Amino acid sequence: MRLALRHQLPLVPTLREHSHVAELEQMSRILDANPDIAEAAHADLVIGVRADKGAHAGLSADQVVRAAILYHQNRWSYAELAFELAYHAAYRGFCRLGLDQYPSKSTLQRDIKKIGPQTWEQVNRSLIRYARNMGIEDGKTVRTDCTVTETTIHHPNDGSLLWDCVRVLTQEMSRASDVVNVSYRDHRKRAKRRLFTINNAKRMKQRMAPYLDLLKVTKKTLGYARRTVGALKQSKHALAQDHLAALQELIELTTRVIDQTERRILQGESVPATEKIVSIFEPHTDLIRKGGRETIYGHKICLTAGVANLITDCLVLDGNPPDTSLAVKMMERHAQLFDHPPEQAAFDGGFASRDNLAGLKELGIQDVAFSKRRDLAVLDMVRSSWVYKRLREFRAGIEGIISFLKRGFGLGRCRWKGRRSFEAYTWSAIVSANLLVLSRHALG
Repeated sequence: MRLALRHQLPLVPTLREHSHVAELEQMSRILDANPDIAEAAHADLVIGVRADKGAHAGLSADQVVRAAILYHQNRWSYAELAFELAYHAAYRGFCRLGLDQYPSKSTLQRDIKKIGPQTWEQVNRSLIRYARNMGIEDGKTVRTDCTVTETTIHHPNDGSLLWDCVRVLTQEMSRASDVVNVSYRDHRKRAKRRLFTINNAKRMKQRMAPYLDLLKVTKKTLGYARRTVGALKQSKHALAQDHLAALQELIELTTRVIDQTERRILQGESVPATEKIVSIFEPHTDLIRKGGRETIYGHKICLTAGVANLITDCLVLDGNPPDTSLAVKMMERHAQLFDHPPEQAAFDGGFASRDNLAGLKELGIQDVAFSKRRDLAVLDMVRSSWVYKRLREFRAGIEGIISFLKRGFGLGRCRWKGRRSFEAYTWSAIVSANLLVLSRHALG
């Protein structure tokens, strides 16, 4: 008989069988089978921490790694992650949280960001080693391709960059006024009006006057900032050095923005992509021209995957080097990872060249297939046309893997700030994806 009210609730809640819970349990078993993962993360977490700071201060290294995996696999914010770890029994069990552990969003952000890119790469190598031992991945047949991960910046143009410089320099000088006497004028309203005029002008002739005034305002603000730096250098206040470092970095970036704007707007010069700065907040951002069709602001990354759909290796690149310069390098890294070169390797057509084919054959790779031959004979690359066709079809699968990483694990756009954090974000997303793929292989 159905009750109107249930007065006695069960003392111990039970989790119903579900495919996602089964994946979490299997991922947990894989992490338990590789204790070196927690040890590697622990080395980063204790940097700068006193050894006598409590017997069990904060989350353990294993808990931080598990929280980072959930962060990527669900594409949560840190606030959402903190909420789920507080109230979701399955996620609390996966992260091994005790009855008194309820990490805040700031704690999760601080601890996850402490783990560096080299450590995440080491973690991924541990997972690949586990896959080899379990017979899931042998590294004999691989596929390589490149993609671009964006940084979190607004679409850059000369006017918006100058406005950013005026705005942020003024904000930093306002903060420094608590430490030293700062004399400056606030030109933010004037700069914003000039930016509005530039963005709404239909012709370049109409933009020239507001551009000149915006440059004038930016240079004035830059002069105020330099005077503030001089005052901070003479100050003995405890916070003076922090403000000094922040202002000096902003002054350097503003100088570069003014230079490239004058070269483009006043002199009509085409500034090379390698000399451009597209954000003062993420100055490491590269300008990537993809196939002559699309411009992306971020970093180019090169990925290698095996037959088990695991990302075995990743390389975050500087600038936009041609794919032809990466084929041999990626296979050399693969040979170091697996202690032998692959027997078969498939690449996108952008990697194709006679020099690459010769270099890959010298490494001991029997069959090398480029999706576009580029005047290369099929029998020079592989043993038969059937093998070439099979490897071309195999290579196409990495497009799905890249889509899986971008849609499911946030690799399309990095949400962390700074070059080190960009690389850590990329590697931690790959680790999260590989761990889920491994668990699905184990579950069948």
